[in-house]
Amino acid sequence: MSTNTLSGSCLCGAVNYTVTGEERRFYHCHCQRCRKASGTGHASNLFVKGTLEWNSGETLVRTYKLPEAERFSNTFCSTCGGRVPRFVEEFGVAFIPAGSLDDEPEIRPQARVFTGSRAGWSCDGSEMTEFTEYPA
Repeated sequence: MSTNTLSGSCLCGAVNYTVTGEERRFYHCHCQRCRKASGTGHASNLFVKGTLEWNSGETLVRTYKLPEAERFSNTFCSTCGGRVPRFVEEFGVAFIPAGSLDDEPEIRPQARVFTGSRAGWSCDGSEMTEFTEYPA
């Protein structure tokens, strides 16, 4: 795998980051925790083995660690609530909410995980009508 540099930001733009490393995994996670944290049917998560650098707004970054979860936490901008990456020191991996990226990653989603807890109304990979903008 090659080294890549990706930039991203929160919804309000106050928090900006750069991740450099190898794009390792890209999953759509349907677990209840990811659904609750993202407010959607699944969270799209990119894992990069490398480094995470805060370019601006690091003091605005907050993390909520779910007490009973071994690995789950939700990292976000305290101004707008937009999800931002977290760095897992023990693995040397940046865990990136893909929606926060301003750049296009080279890797594409590889799998849907925790589909056993997928909400019945959530995306299931089947074809669905698409609109390029909000339908009239």
